[in-house]
Formats: sequence, structure tokens, C-alpha cells
Amino acid sequence: MLYLDRPSWPSRGRLWSHLVSDVSYAELHAFAEALGAPRRGFDRDHYDIPAERFAMAVWLGARVVPSRELVRLLRQADLRRPKHLFRPAPPPLTPVDHVVVVPGMTR
Repeated sequence: MLYLDRPSWPSRGRLWSHLVSDVSYAELHAFAEALGAPRRGFDRDHYDIPAERFAMAVWLGARVVPSRELVRLLRQADLRRPKHLFRPAPPPLTPVDHVVVVPGMTR
């Protein structure tokens, strides 16, 4: 099931909601894609959804609940990723710019 709080979080001149799943991140990503939410809106365990998409999310089946209920549902489903425990993926490896040749060393 997908859940959503009311748009009440201000940022960048807009109000935002949080969209979560109590089943899996795969369900959450699929719903967000159907909603037209960009992947960059995903933040650890939820999507940030602008107020303009709130009605569409409800129409697609997201259930509106209070913000505290979102956190409870995430914890109950073991999908909560608190900021203080979340470690971002390491940066990708960069290609070697040059090779140092050591005399006498062979491959």
C-alpha cells in the first residue's frame, strides 16, 4: 500500500508531501514513476511530492495519513532509513588518468 501525508513541508517556494510504501521500495518506485515523479525526488525511504501532484497521487490510490503515521508504517515494514544511519553510496571509481612506469616492473 502507498501512503502520503498532506502537502505541508515548505521548500523552494512550494509545499511538499512525502510518499512511502509499506511493502517495498520497488512498489514505491513503480508508483512514483506512474505519478510522473522524477527519481531525484527519492530521499532514502520516501519520495518528496509537490502539492501539485497530491490529488493525482490520491487518485492513483495513495492513502492520506498524518506524517507521524508515515514514520510508523516505514518502521513497521522495516523500510525506515533515518538520515543519521544512512550512508550514501561511495562515489564511482574514476578512470586512471595516467600510468606510472617503474623500471624493471612487468605486467
